[in-house]
Amino acid sequence: MFAKETKFLIIDDFPTVRKFLRLNLMKLGFNTIEFAEDGNIAFQKLSEAHDATQPFQFVISDLNMQGLSGLELLKKCREDVRFKDLPFLMLTAERSQDKVKEAIGLKVSDYLVKPFDEVTLKKKLEAIYGKLFQKSA
Repeated sequence: MFAKETKFLIIDDFPTVRKFLRLNLMKLGFNTIEFAEDGNIAFQKLSEAHDATQPFQFVISDLNMQGLSGLELLKKCREDVRFKDLPFLMLTAERSQDKVKEAIGLKVSDYLVKPFDEVTLKKKLEAIYGKLFQKSA
């Protein structure tokens, strides 16, 4: 599993979802959690943290948001050498598989369908960690 010091950035336009994710991450032992309301703010935060040599180590983003969507943010991250390998968990309430397939094509680490619970979130984090660990082994 990821280290307890892992720095998370949660991007969602609904404050209740951001709070729910923060609560569940804290239950899993993570305490370094920041928020953004949309992809534009998130990319700015990612860039500033990277430039300050305090980069985010994990992104959890909603798929559909006003401004820069989660899908557009993912694409922007994968095109940027600084963030091309950043673990990225996409949240979606989408029933259409087209956007999920597009996210997979952009090398999203995994996706999580809303609504979800702490156990499902933990399983997704463990799966992403497992993929990263196998990749580096």
